[in-house]
Amino acid sequence: MKKRLVDLVVISDVHLGTFGCHAHELLDYLNSIKPKTLILNGDIIDIWQFRKSYFPKAHLKVIKKLINFASKGTKVYYITGNHDEMLRKFSETHMGNFSLVDKIVLELDGKKAWFFHGDVFDSSVHSAKWIAKLGGFGYDYLILINRFINWFLKKMNKEPYSLSKKIKASVKKAVKFISDFETTASEIAIDNQYDFVCCGHIHEPKIIRKSNNKGSTLYLNSGDWIENLTALEYNRKRWKLYQHKPIDKKENEELFEMENKIDLELNGVINLLQNQK
Repeated sequence: MKKRLVDLVVISDVHLGTFGCHAHELLDYLNSIKPKTLILNGDIIDIWQFRKSYFPKAHLKVIKKLINFASKGTKVYYITGNHDEMLRKFSETHMGNFSLVDKIVLELDGKKAWFFHGDVFDSSVHSAKWIAKLGGFGYDYLILINRFINWFLKKMNKEPYSLSKKIKASVKKAVKFISDFETTASEIAIDNQYDFVCCGHIHEPKIIRKSNNKGSTLYLNSGDWIENLTALEYNRKRWKLYQHKPIDKKENEELFEMENKIDLELNGVINLLQNQK
C-alpha cells in the first residue's frame, strides 16, 4: 500500500479499551499515512474504563503501530487527557522520538500552534470526578447500543443514526458547553498570540476561524474515533479535517465479542450488589 506523506497528523479520543473504539478503522488510517509528526491529543487509552476482560487484538495493534511510528523516525507527542490522566505523573518524559507531555506549542511554517486536550475547561472532571467517570461509563454503553442499532439499520439499507449526537443537539446545556469550550480555547489562544489552537475532548471535529476585538485564531478539534472517526492533517501549510469511512471488517465478530463481555460485566455487577446486601 502506497502511504500518503503528511507533515503533521493529530488524533484524539480513541478510547482504546472501550466497546465504542473503532480500532480497526483507526489502524487502516494509520497504515495509509506516513507523518513527519504525530500528535496524540489525549484519551488515547481509556484508563478510566480499562477492563482486563476487554482489550481486543485490534486495540493492541494500534498501540504497536504508534510505537512503530516513533521507531521509524516520526516524532510522536502523546498529550495527556482526562481519561489517561494517570500518565500525567510521567509528563515531560522524552524517549527518542516519543514525548509524553500535557501540552505543547509547535512552530508550523512560521506560525505558532498550541496543542492540548481541553479537559482543563471541564469543571465536572475536576470537581466531581466520580460523576464524570460514571458519565463516561454510560456513554460507552450508549455507543455500544448505537452500534447494534446501526447494524440492524444497515441490514435494512437504512442510514446510520447517532444517539449521542441527537442527545447533544437536543440538550441546551450540552450545546452551550461546546460553544463555551470553543470560545474559551480561542480567546486564550488569541491572548497568547497563537495562530492555531488544537483540542480534543468534546468529540466535535471542527476547523473554524474565531475572532474577537484582540485578533483571531484558527480553532481546530480533531474529533474522535468513537463516532466521527476523524483526524486533523497539516500539509503544505494547510489544515484539513480527515474523516474515515466505517468498514465492515470483522463487524459481526466484534459485536458477538462485545455481547459476551457485556454479559460478564453485568454478572459481575449483579454479584457485587448481592454481596453488599
